[in-house]
Amino acid sequence: MSSCGFLNMATIGDFDPLNATIPATKVEITVSCRNLLDRDTFSKSDPICVLYTQGIGSKEWREFGRTEVIDNTLNPDFVRKFILDYFFEERQNLKFDLGIPGKKCGTIIVKAEELSNCRESVMMQFCGNKLDKKDFFGKSDPFLVFYRSNEDGTFTICHKTEVVKNNLNPVWQAFKMPVRALCNGDYDRTIKVEVYDWDRDGGHDFIGEFSTSYRELSRGQSQFNVYEVINPKKKGKKKKYLNSGTVTLLSFLADIEVTFLDYIKGGTQINFTVAIDFTASNGNPAQPTSLHYMNPYQLNAYAMALKAVGEIIQDYDSDKMFPALGFGAKLPPDGRISHEFALNGNPQNPYCNGIDGVMEAYYQSLKSVTLYGPTNFSPVINHVARYAASIKDGSQYFILLIITDGVISDMAQTKESIVNAACLPMSIIIVGVGPAEFDAMIELDGDEVRISSRGRNAERDIVQFVPFRDYIDRTGNHILSMARLAKDVLAEIPDQFLSYMKTRGIKPSPTPPPYTPPGHPLQTQI
Repeated sequence: MSSCGFLNMATIGDFDPLNATIPATKVEITVSCRNLLDRDTFSKSDPICVLYTQGIGSKEWREFGRTEVIDNTLNPDFVRKFILDYFFEERQNLKFDLGIPGKKCGTIIVKAEELSNCRESVMMQFCGNKLDKKDFFGKSDPFLVFYRSNEDGTFTICHKTEVVKNNLNPVWQAFKMPVRALCNGDYDRTIKVEVYDWDRDGGHDFIGEFSTSYRELSRGQSQFNVYEVINPKKKGKKKKYLNSGTVTLLSFLADIEVTFLDYIKGGTQINFTVAIDFTASNGNPAQPTSLHYMNPYQLNAYAMALKAVGEIIQDYDSDKMFPALGFGAKLPPDGRISHEFALNGNPQNPYCNGIDGVMEAYYQSLKSVTLYGPTNFSPVINHVARYAASIKDGSQYFILLIITDGVISDMAQTKESIVNAACLPMSIIIVGVGPAEFDAMIELDGDEVRISSRGRNAERDIVQFVPFRDYIDRTGNHILSMARLAKDVLAEIPDQFLSYMKTRGIKPSPTPPPYTPPGHPLQTQI
């Protein structure tokens, strides 16, 4: 087959996705390949699989995610899964791409399993003892591979430990994983563990295997969790064969995985701030070519991005009062250049009432300020960071939306501000409008390389960047294209939020009881 595999997840039905209220089923997709075409001259290929999906009513393929790279193999079993929402009523086309040109490139094996609602996670640590020596000039380099059994009797890889070099008595690092990945919430489902000796050429030597279950593992460190590692071929050939060593569970700690909504239910407030680029590179607002042009018949790119993102976030903010800032303009009456001014003209109280209030303040500012420059991000980032630094108990989280044409002037200072902000309860969304190259924005995003400043790495990834032009719907359906924009820019917020709470050990507050008005029957004392 070719390097791309296609999969249709469901059938077509009469279904309105915009009005659907039925929650999606989560499906875990596992990818393996066999007999891939070798593209390397002196070794085997280093494959990676990229999954693409199609949006509702769209033929455009968009990257959904990618597996890890596995070095030096033509038969990869990828550990990293794809978790998708499955809708029975929708046709959901998937494309799996391994980047190998040609028609006969090997076979892709795709397995899908509906995930349970199990929210437990588990942290475990194992050690080995007297494992078989496999290397001629040294000891073995052992690692463990965990497999979850499937209902059809097959096994799906779910975790792989690190390699411990040159050691027959290895102690592997503790690792944490969702229980649903290990056994899909079925405590008695078989878990198979294989022990291998790592080889540089990818032909890892099989040492042996053992089986267990989550229920057995949950007993923790005990005589029940010392496992003989058995090599079936050796056992069949040698009468005196006992085992190929043992593997022992050193520690087991189960926990309930909390979600973003657990914190919201517990009362955590989301504080949303907008910062808009008023630099001259946007063009004269009176001209139709300007990114700030106020067309009486349709929203400009700045207004569309603000409305799309803001209307989602505002539902998580109880008072719906949003600080709205501008940067890079000359302000009346004296022409002072400001990189942190209130759109409503009131620096003591820059709050606007709802997204409509922010939009109105934006339009009024366009009529009163003069677009100038340079494009400095750090003042508005520091503005929000000052508030975030004062409330670090988990009761509030801050989101800054920066909308810009992308020509940044204070890159070093901005990187410093982001590194400092990464240890605060805040996230930054950057929407780039216009035709400019956004290389600097991509660097700030930090998805590929964690952002750093003066030798310090950001504690966590807090920036999400998207170019607005990727969401301009050629068919004119702005509702769907703006919905996609909001979905993509907000996609990382829950994980960024949770990373802050977890690293600080902040648990969600209990959900407060619903308000019962005085005189209600439930208020009556018996």
